[in-house]
Amino acid sequence: MVRQLGELENDIMTRVWQWNRPVTVREVLQDLRSEREIAYTTVMTVLDKLYRKGWVRRERAGRAYRYEPVSSREAYTAALMNDAWATSDNPAAALVHFFGMMSPEQREWLRDALRVAGVDTEETRPPEAR
Repeated sequence: MVRQLGELENDIMTRVWQWNRPVTVREVLQDLRSEREIAYTTVMTVLDKLYRKGWVRRERAGRAYRYEPVSSREAYTAALMNDAWATSDNPAAALVHFFGMMSPEQREWLRDALRVAGVDTEETRPPEAR
């Protein structure tokens, strides 16, 4: 099971994912400071914890480390969705409720994703759209 990231972990990982390159503690710190007061050691500790949990890999760069993501934000989101779905006693009903909560735009994204995955989406279209 994938554990959901805490608030600060998520804020840090969001930057690591968005920048899509190895980053230093100082770079993350400077960007976070535009939103809140935070200490260098706090960012360093969280990145170290993310490393130990397997979310980032690191490489020495002089006296510091450069961190980069092990997988994408999309893979993280998919793992969270899969874990949540797996907790249901009735996965089909859970999906029905989930689909019912989706906006028309999200349902279209789902259809596009099913096409990309090679799943026949004819059955997922409403009758009037067939």
